[in-house]
Amino acid sequence: MSDRRRATPTTAAAVADAWAAAARAADPRVVVAPLVGELLAAGRDRATRRLEAGGDGVEVARLYAQAADEALSALWHFAADGLFPAANPTQAERLSLLAVGGYGRGVLAPFSDLDLLFLRPWKTTPRAEQVTEFVLYVLWDLGLKVGSAARSVDECLKLAKSDMTVRTALLEARPLAGDAALAEEMIGRFRVQVRKADPRPFIAAKLAERDARHEKAGAVRNRVEPNVKDGKGGLRDLNVLFWIARGLSPESPDGEATLADILTSRERRLFAEAFDFLWRVRHHMHLTAGRAVESLTFDLQPEVARRMGWRGRGDEPAVERFMRRYFIVAGDVGALTRAFSAQLEARGQKATMTLSRLFAPRPKKLATEGFLTVGGRLSVTGAEVFAADPVKLLDLFRVMDAEDLDLHPDAFAAVSRSLHLVTPQLRRNPEAARAFLDVLARGQRPYRVLSVMNAVGLLGRFLPEWGRIVGQTQFNMYHAYTVDEHTLQAVGIINDIQRGKLKDDHPLASEIVHRIADPEALMLGMLLHDVGKGGDRGQLEDGAIAARRACQRLGVDARRIELVCWLVANHLALSDVAQKRDVSDPATVRAFAERVGDPERLRMLLVLTAADVRAVGPGVFNSWKGGLMRDLFLRVDALFRGEDADELDPTEGFEALLERAQAEGAAADAVVDWEGDRHGGRATTRVAVAAPDRPRLFADLAAVLAAEGADVVGARIGSVGDGLTLDVFEVQDGAARPYGQDEPRRLSRLLERLTGAAGTKPARQAVPPAAAPSARRATFEVRPVVMIDLETVDDAAVVEVSGPDRPGLLAALAGALADGGWQVRSAHVAGFGERAVDAFYLTDRDGAKPKPGKRLDALRDALTTVLEAAPAPVADGRRITPVRASTRDVSDLSRATVSRRGKAG
Repeated sequence: MSDRRRATPTTAAAVADAWAAAARAADPRVVVAPLVGELLAAGRDRATRRLEAGGDGVEVARLYAQAADEALSALWHFAADGLFPAANPTQAERLSLLAVGGYGRGVLAPFSDLDLLFLRPWKTTPRAEQVTEFVLYVLWDLGLKVGSAARSVDECLKLAKSDMTVRTALLEARPLAGDAALAEEMIGRFRVQVRKADPRPFIAAKLAERDARHEKAGAVRNRVEPNVKDGKGGLRDLNVLFWIARGLSPESPDGEATLADILTSRERRLFAEAFDFLWRVRHHMHLTAGRAVESLTFDLQPEVARRMGWRGRGDEPAVERFMRRYFIVAGDVGALTRAFSAQLEARGQKATMTLSRLFAPRPKKLATEGFLTVGGRLSVTGAEVFAADPVKLLDLFRVMDAEDLDLHPDAFAAVSRSLHLVTPQLRRNPEAARAFLDVLARGQRPYRVLSVMNAVGLLGRFLPEWGRIVGQTQFNMYHAYTVDEHTLQAVGIINDIQRGKLKDDHPLASEIVHRIADPEALMLGMLLHDVGKGGDRGQLEDGAIAARRACQRLGVDARRIELVCWLVANHLALSDVAQKRDVSDPATVRAFAERVGDPERLRMLLVLTAADVRAVGPGVFNSWKGGLMRDLFLRVDALFRGEDADELDPTEGFEALLERAQAEGAAADAVVDWEGDRHGGRATTRVAVAAPDRPRLFADLAAVLAAEGADVVGARIGSVGDGLTLDVFEVQDGAARPYGQDEPRRLSRLLERLTGAAGTKPARQAVPPAAAPSARRATFEVRPVVMIDLETVDDAAVVEVSGPDRPGLLAALAGALADGGWQVRSAHVAGFGERAVDAFYLTDRDGAKPKPGKRLDALRDALTTVLEAAPAPVADGRRITPVRASTRDVSDLSRATVSRRGKAG
């Protein structure tokens, strides 16, 4: 890991004449900057060619650092020896340049910052200021980001005692140019100081910094757009181990002596592999973006995967295979951190900062042989506990949950070393299954416990069906987490609903969850609902097959297995129908009731769906979607109880608006419903328009919304009697905030324009051109689909369109429908990241159901043309090659219709 290289000034000699000419120039900076830039570019080109030839990540990082070394050495030689020479310098005029921080370790990414220390013996001198200023100005002229400090030796040592950031930087200090003896003096004294100091405050500071960094970058490791440098499982986590190791053995290159003492040979191999992989990813990210970026965003992922040689396999594209590898490596980094922490704690080198730990009782044995508490955390006497009885691998986590204990790093390491004990026999062991189901279905905090089981690798070993989705990603903007993390969060959300923690967001689910007779089946269905993703038969069918296999191995009874498999096969149904179909239509409600079959399944499906949608990512679930699902549930539940579903009023919540429109005989009226958004429950502004029905009304309203920059994320329209229609839109601004929340005047103007557009003879509303999309959104290729269904509804055609979402899309679609002379009886808008899925119930101008023929064919062509509209250039001017977005998680009803009938329409 050391393999340090020091640059020599020979590169400066090769261009001696050019440097001499620069020294004679009126403004040497203007002349010397290009020379330094050429040196730096040449060195970076060498590093880039090595990367593209398959060089190791750390090797290439050293080449980038070497390029900087050569350029800085030449620049220093020019400034200190050419421009501001000191033929016979005094002791006070000695000056040295050192690389510190990551650059001090001799590793850089293509566009990394340069961390420099200008070192002097005592107080600054005019010459020291001149040299320092010239070097920095040239580097700034080149557009380089430089972190610099100018200090004396004593100042460095004094600051390093109290400032852990300074101490960290100096741990990796490396002489670049100037007075070598001065640099070695400071480094030598600093190492003696570190060796004599108590290491625990430094270790505690580094771990606290790590925790704060994780919180800022996102505390969940498996976010689908991870921060490769600062995120959980990223490079900085490995750097923390380096810094701690170096602090414990300051003379050892890169702390290798400590790492060899603390980590096993296998762990050191994992460490090196993770470091190499993450560095290669970071290099390719910088080169792809052409600048320093640390988040592996969607627009970078396909190109980085291609550069690193990943290829698609079966139904799994290259980008998803690459990202799955990334998250496996991030998990390895987490495991290394825990193993390292366990050893530090065992040696008394990890400071324990809380009173509960400081005054914790001595190790206490528990009822289960081999289990004990250490410092208030659950541990084991050794890995031999599991060798003697492998069932205790599962029982450990049942005790963890029952006693509400954290898992000690020693226990984590012992489980990790015992995974080979998870055999087919253990997977079928009734006691092991009982312990696992106790955690899942009857546990106090199943998300926490199952997450630890997942992190240590036990969950995937015990349930092979789960193992295949660990780290799995889907290349779309809908899910914020990997499949395994999403599922574990969904399990935790059900537990929160059961405990009444989410009553405000999920009032109906919080009520009915306690009427579910078989919570074990519900939790099994939730845990296994996505295990079919990536399968050849499709997510739902493969998921049901895998769920059956897992339940049979766990010894679940046959009746419960059928229920679990049904939940897995139908877990998208309630959300699909609620968001994409008219639930005020009795035929839709009856068809869904027939699909569900009984009230118990309906209750389970509502709770499971609420948790599933909420776990997709922050802000995905809102009161709008919750209201749609509630309406469908209540209508189907009414049918099961023998009541008429039509008794549920579709105008609920808008009675005052409708009364005002009827009483005033107004052309239109519009109000804003803020309820729910004040508490972050909806994240949208709800605009409702009641107006006399007429042709193009919906299209005119949609055009106004587009023109005013209102992003429609949900919409419903429908007749409410007396010739009135009610159009309800959920709208956001361009930053995905409730429209008008920060700019009330915008909202007032929107309402005024909607009132005018809803009149009986309004001016035709023009749809504004689409704005340039972000590189992130332009990355996704979404193929348009138009389905025309004449069978589901007796008195209307159901037209479902699916395609790339963009501002103004709804307005363009509504305009195409109006241009064709169609009446929109009901509209339903849903968004799934980069994909829009909109459904329209259509009649002709006379209110009759359309018939097959040329008019519907023309409609299909017109809507397809809207969906295929050429995208505007990417906002930042980058050239983006779109990659097919994953649709395995978006169950379009159109696809179900196509597969059932052979073709659409």
